[in-house]
Amino acid sequence: MEYTIKQLADIAGVSTRTLRYYDQIDLLKPNYNSRNNYRIYTENRVNQLQRILFYKALEFPLAKIQSLMQDDIYSELSALKEQQELLQLKKQDIDSLLTMIDKTIRDKQGELTMSDTEKFAAFKNAKLKQNEDEFGTEIREKYGEETIEKSNKKFMNLSEEDINKMQEIENDMFNNLTLVKADDLDSVAAETVYEDHKKWLSYSWPNYKTEAHRGLVDMYLADDRFAKYYNDRAGKQVVQLLHDVVYHYTK
Repeated sequence: MEYTIKQLADIAGVSTRTLRYYDQIDLLKPNYNSRNNYRIYTENRVNQLQRILFYKALEFPLAKIQSLMQDDIYSELSALKEQQELLQLKKQDIDSLLTMIDKTIRDKQGELTMSDTEKFAAFKNAKLKQNEDEFGTEIREKYGEETIEKSNKKFMNLSEEDINKMQEIENDMFNNLTLVKADDLDSVAAETVYEDHKKWLSYSWPNYKTEAHRGLVDMYLADDRFAKYYNDRAGKQVVQLLHDVVYHYTK
């Protein structure tokens, strides 16, 4: 069976523009009718598109899909297992949110009473997972498994008031950070930034140590991902400034 681009688009539930783009990036090359040079898709191409859409449904990026389409069966199987693990973790997050929604509905209907801890558990779990996905390897290597697990446990036990206060302190820190001048680290703004950052860390750190604080801002400076978070939040380059402020007040 052969299909025109329009016919295949209709069958697969994609746009003709998508198929043309796949052709452009060499992901799915059509055959061509020798008589009129129109795109046609043979059974082999149909099967390839089915694989591509399968990988897309599994949330593989297109660059990875291109690689998978050329890999041997062993590499493909390895990638699928890896993606399966990621989707299982995402499923756990969704299940956690669904549980929270169910409890919230029942709480509103008077069937049960949710504690403050329960109300925010799913959100805190999501925040921890985001941090773990982005920075987990680095912080565990630097501070060790035990310290990070204690930190996560402390964060999970924060109340609604604690979470709000933590966010308020972080916002104040960023506001003051934009006022600090590199040649005036003795200013009120600079000292406030240090105190706010220290307080902010205390909400999740089991114990505060100046050496650990210095080590953290060293990591901010060395890793573009940490630097991006601070620079983006402040709207300008501030991570070097934060580093210098912390060093100045932990002498």
